Amino acid sequence: MKKDLVEKFLNTPHKRIALMGMSGVGKTHLSKKLPKSDWFHYSIDYRIGSRHLNEEIHDFLTIEAMKQPALAKLIKEGAISVKSQLTVDNLAPLSAYLGMMGSESKGGVSLETFLDRLEKHRLAEISAVEDSIYFMDKAQNILGFPNFITDTSGSFCELQDEASWELIGKNSLLVYIKASEAAKNYVIERAQTHPKPLYYQKNFLLPQIEIYLAEAGLTSANEITPADFTRWIFPRLIEHRLGLYEMIAEKYGVTIDAEKLYHVKDQEKFFELIKEATDAA
Repeated sequence: MKKDLVEKFLNTPHKRIALMGMSGVGKTHLSKKLPKSDWFHYSIDYRIGSRHLNEEIHDFLTIEAMKQPALAKLIKEGAISVKSQLTVDNLAPLSAYLGMMGSESKGGVSLETFLDRLEKHRLAEISAVEDSIYFMDKAQNILGFPNFITDTSGSFCELQDEASWELIGKNSLLVYIKASEAAKNYVIERAQTHPKPLYYQKNFLLPQIEIYLAEAGLTSANEITPADFTRWIFPRLIEHRLGLYEMIAEKYGVTIDAEKLYHVKDQEKFFELIKEATDAA
């Protein structure tokens, strides 16, 4: 069945790919290896921030700016406005909005607010996945791109929405980029030195908070130092997600090795890698 799926993909004149894998594994890197004139690049993260959470991000940035008296006065007078400069390569405004759970006095977000933002992000991501079908048609029939690539988010596996996974699997060749132990360790090490906001399933996050509180001798999430908790939970989040990626790929797509992908220089080599992976399966 997997071989039939790949053969159909290789033989079609209009190719549609969706890349899945943890952040930093090479999804965006691969997208840039494909000819820009032939491939429309659709970023789920960018669509989330530029469309479905755009107002929330704008309001968040305005609230932060209003904390500065001089800026608050200018904003109220309509003399200035705060605007996100979100791009495919710079998703910092979206990350800033999501924030890191923990003590507000240490730059964190209260657990209640964080859970609310997580759910808004989940629903926004589902909508962004649904939007991909419209953009597939637009890219081919209006903009003239023969091929289409969807760069899914690292949290795609966390959606708890079978319909989203099925939608991608039915309309694209879903390619799971499986990280090697070395790549996984690199991503974990990077997160230790540069902790950043992350998406979590609520039913994964809440038990982890209880474990962390017990280990750290704390009594409340409001006592947590945000960056410390993010460093602590990240390896656990990675292990949690790896199982989900495997499950989705087994059901809806194919799996390729991230180490081999790193050496891919062009489109044809990428296609060869996909075929090799299914031949070896």
